[in-house]
Amino acid sequence: MSCHGIQTTFDYVSESLAPLSFKDLTTLRVGGVPRAVHRAETADELARTVSLLDASTTPLIIVGGGSNLVVAEGDLDLDVVLAANDDVTVNADGVPGAVRAGAGAVWDDVVAQTVAAGLSGIETLSGIPGSAGATPVQNVGAYGAEVSDVLTGVRLYNRETGEDEWVPASELDLAYRYSNLKFTGRAVVLEIEMQLEPSELSIPLRHLGGERLPLADARAEILRVRASKGMVLDPADHDTWSAGSFFTNPIVTPAVADRVAALVNDVAPGEGDTMPRYPVPASGEHPDGAVKLSAAWTIERAGFPRGFPGDADPNAPARLSTKHTLALTNRGTATADDIVALARTIRAGVQDKFGVTLEPEPVWIGVSID
Repeated sequence: MSCHGIQTTFDYVSESLAPLSFKDLTTLRVGGVPRAVHRAETADELARTVSLLDASTTPLIIVGGGSNLVVAEGDLDLDVVLAANDDVTVNADGVPGAVRAGAGAVWDDVVAQTVAAGLSGIETLSGIPGSAGATPVQNVGAYGAEVSDVLTGVRLYNRETGEDEWVPASELDLAYRYSNLKFTGRAVVLEIEMQLEPSELSIPLRHLGGERLPLADARAEILRVRASKGMVLDPADHDTWSAGSFFTNPIVTPAVADRVAALVNDVAPGEGDTMPRYPVPASGEHPDGAVKLSAAWTIERAGFPRGFPGDADPNAPARLSTKHTLALTNRGTATADDIVALARTIRAGVQDKFGVTLEPEPVWIGVSID
């Protein structure tokens, strides 16, 4: 397959690359071949490339680190715009703690630079795969912190109006794994800006009871914990060939949470009493009193252990990580259909056991869990 579309128009705005498949472009390493891949090196190139493709009514998808995609196999009728604007500016415009990053910047590189600069606020988000431009779209978070805690603004290319402008974070309706950019395609994140705190110490580490560590030590601790769960990318380790946390933690009413705990207690007396459950701040999406459960905990209690399907199918090309039940992994030969089938099995099992529907985190292209 050759790169085609409006390649000659793109010579001055982006580099059109030889054919790549989504196996090359995603952390799950599954998926077919797009019509063309266009690499945009600057924010302006990124906006211009999307503008030209939209003008020609060419279906497209923006790809950064490819860590949140499940893509169908085969020849795909869409172009990829690869965000490669990876510039990072610390203390931007002379403002202490202000950090600006291009959409294509590797997120963990952004975190590493802020820690090295003595800035606190995103160190608990160390090791999260993907690019900076994806972080506000689904309000990336881990270990009690979210991007929304520090995000001040995003530079957006509005695909509906053609405007390129900075938008305050307050206009994104940021909530748990949500923004009003998610699943809409209405705008492209070109750059992000955050306000961090000059500090020698980290923000409180929830998994250590709120302890604060020196910044570099906190980053090392988070990377250690994530690696132990297979959540730090390693090409040699199939437990990391995943899309990270595949399902969001379900938010339910207290009555549903109590029912889940009771069902677990019926099988393992007392275990349901220790079920992780966290209060959710009231919002338009969630009423006062809503409770967030642990998706991984419910998956395990629904009968899906680490490494599932395990010995029942030792050659399964897709399985749960042997380190963390929230990651669906490609053991080296999986296709998108294998990942989808496993996701459906896990979701159906939790639904049947607890009456709770798990929602997938990744973006689905050409396939569906339903």
